[in-house]
Amino acid sequence: MTPPEQTPQPSDTQAAEPLPPTHVREAFGLQILKNSHPDIRRLKREGGDASLHGNKFWKSTFLLMDYLSECPPDKGCRILELGCGWGLGGIFCAREFDAHVIALDADDSVFPYLEHHAALNGVEVDTIQMRFEDITVEHLTQFDMIIGADICFWDSLVAPVQDLIERAMEAGVERVLLTDPGRPTFRKVAEHYYKTLDAVYSDWDVPEPHNAWGLVLDVYNT
Repeated sequence: MTPPEQTPQPSDTQAAEPLPPTHVREAFGLQILKNSHPDIRRLKREGGDASLHGNKFWKSTFLLMDYLSECPPDKGCRILELGCGWGLGGIFCAREFDAHVIALDADDSVFPYLEHHAALNGVEVDTIQMRFEDITVEHLTQFDMIIGADICFWDSLVAPVQDLIERAMEAGVERVLLTDPGRPTFRKVAEHYYKTLDAVYSDWDVPEPHNAWGLVLDVYNT
């Protein structure tokens, strides 16, 4: 599952003058570009909108970042970000915890947005295109932790997400952390692991200025 080596590309964002705050959101030590930002508009013109809901930043990532700030991973751990979209969860882990991150999504059109944000925030995150169903136990042995935000938004995703967590436990992944705005589909997965593995399953509130609320599932491999 290790991606091919890539030559880092310079970011024109790093050399640019600071833009008005209406175009940039700062949160948890990261700069996050809004859809109104010229760079995001340019990426959309060049590659089109991402599908599978990877076309913007989703607030469940604030839940993920805030929860990780309270319950952090080990420094330098190996993290797989599922359904990464713009990859802000993995970028946060790379920046704050010196994590080695691979960001996975079924839609490779999200990767230019991720790579742009990684460069903007001064970290490197590798990417790989793959569906949840195709991730094997052997792939998962590369990781200490799995993270994901807003990845269980359809009924058809309940079984793949649950099966993936099962394979992660089998592979020896130490921890699986997922956040969600509170969809019934996510609740099905979370309630299962709350009952069977005594996982942490709780509300999580991120106050102003982020104003995010949702649910956290934190599964430890015991």
